[in-house]
Amino acid sequence: MALRQFKAESKRLLDLMIHSIYTHREIFLRELISNASDALDKRYFQSLSQGGTGLTREELEIRLDIDREKRLFVITDNGVGMTREELEKDLGTIAKSGSLDFKEKNAEAEDVDIIGQFGVGFYSAFMVADQVTVESRAAGADDAWQWTSRGSDGYSVSPCGREDVGTRITLTIKEDTEEEHYSEFLEKTTVEGLVRRYSDYIRYPIRMMMEHSHKKEDSDEYETVSELVTLNTMVPIWRKAKSEVTDEEYNSFYKEKFRDFQDPLLMIHSRTEGSATYNALLFIPAAVPYNYYSKDFEKGLQLYGSGVLIMDKCADLLPDHFSFVRGLVDSEDLSLNISREMLQHDRQLQLISRSLERRIRGDLQKLLKEDREKYEAFWKAFGLQLKYGVYSSFGQLKDSLADLLLFHSSTQGGLVTLAEYLDRMKEGQTAIYYACGGSVQAIDHLPQTELVKDKGYEILYLTDDVDEFTLKMMHQYGEKDFKSVSDPDLGLESDSEKETLKEETEARKELLEAIKERLGGKVSSVTLTSRLKSAPACITAAGDLSLEMEKVLGALPGENAPRAQRVLELNPGHPVFETLCRLFESDKEKLGTYSQLLYDQALLLEGLPIEDPSDFAQRICGLMV
Repeated sequence: MALRQFKAESKRLLDLMIHSIYTHREIFLRELISNASDALDKRYFQSLSQGGTGLTREELEIRLDIDREKRLFVITDNGVGMTREELEKDLGTIAKSGSLDFKEKNAEAEDVDIIGQFGVGFYSAFMVADQVTVESRAAGADDAWQWTSRGSDGYSVSPCGREDVGTRITLTIKEDTEEEHYSEFLEKTTVEGLVRRYSDYIRYPIRMMMEHSHKKEDSDEYETVSELVTLNTMVPIWRKAKSEVTDEEYNSFYKEKFRDFQDPLLMIHSRTEGSATYNALLFIPAAVPYNYYSKDFEKGLQLYGSGVLIMDKCADLLPDHFSFVRGLVDSEDLSLNISREMLQHDRQLQLISRSLERRIRGDLQKLLKEDREKYEAFWKAFGLQLKYGVYSSFGQLKDSLADLLLFHSSTQGGLVTLAEYLDRMKEGQTAIYYACGGSVQAIDHLPQTELVKDKGYEILYLTDDVDEFTLKMMHQYGEKDFKSVSDPDLGLESDSEKETLKEETEARKELLEAIKERLGGKVSSVTLTSRLKSAPACITAAGDLSLEMEKVLGALPGENAPRAQRVLELNPGHPVFETLCRLFESDKEKLGTYSQLLYDQALLLEGLPIEDPSDFAQRICGLMV
């Protein structure tokens, strides 16, 4: 029989299909199963609209058969089937979609969810097969027809003896080469895995004969038996009502699907209809994944289109600050590219992403309000990411994330929200005060905190590197400025105290200049301060770059990290200051030694390294002899 030629520049187009459109060869099985599912949907629709098919929905199925010896892979369905004309039109014309035609003609029909729309998925079979044979008998037809092709050279159509309504597709799998191992698609365990990965939620059973061993009755010997096994789940858990699913089922699904040993900390199950219609099943893990804070981590949700896996990690569905969320989205409204391996970035995708962000944020706020212990467990694992969200967005996300942030507190002995801090502010307090350090204990002993504590004001203790950067980007909360306890102007002194300090500073101007000179350019200035009570001195920074920021930036790779303008502040009410005044008049050399000791001491209290530990030790020893 003479070969008929494909229409529409077939040779070039089919070659493109086989070698360029699909990324992975295994996709062929997803595409053929989806086509079979569409055929079953069409027949079910016929039974509803016309009647007389003699089939119930429960009898509709997809069969997979493998013959390893003959290298045959067979997919059979008892769907609507195809006439000779339909074989010519739908398989003989590349990119002609019978499913799309059906979908358009029956757009108003309910319970018909056609997957195909491009008319190209069938040809993915040629990625793994030398020859494809389609035997089909249409519902209500008196005869059956066979379509055969070896690829771009063309196809033939001839009568065949198929008696049952439906379609059987037989793939003659290619021989293995040094580069390609096509025989994997003749292994039943491989096929089972592909079905579970891509087509687990096709709503018709996908069945295959599987072999397993078991003990013979009344014997210790084992025998291998074959039985017809349904490979797919069919009904996705996310399409069920919440009332129909137990916590154990949700947890089991999560642990199996996302390979976690622990139950999730939080589950979000939602269905949204309207401008963006989708089902979502999201989970927040109980613990940080081992690679979460590394460059190897990939964010993203699994994306399904009508129950068929499209992408394993769709990064565009999650903002970076919620990248810890695992889960999936299933939508019938997505605009997919021709291979169904990627999304066309359209309005639908953006709508879903924004909707998911609002839902995640709302559920976290609810958790914070209703189960503080569980929320703090979440915060311990992923709070850092929320703070990075505020910082990396240059404060644009502060309104949506600020109420989710937690910080250590000087008065509460635990974590507090910004709203809780604001509620406890004392009358007359004009700012939200914070202090930075490596730990709560280290911050608690900083001399810079003394004046604020003395006023009875609460201090937020910032222990993570990103904390101060985050507050700098926020600027305010509840119309209250954030202010570091090391700020040059805390605004806590009375006018008389300010005037007294100003006068004393002027009187000791020469001493302060002498100390600065003996520190050899290590500080930009030496000043007197009223912020200290028990400590003789402290280190602060002038300008926008704080000492804590200097530490963080200095730890980053690269050279020439910026340095803060360091200021040595002295407590004029401390006995050590009296000693400095005396030495200024009597012993300039010892004044230099004491100045360096005070400076190094202040650095250590701030958590900053001293330049010469050996010199520091010798100076201390010098005081002991």
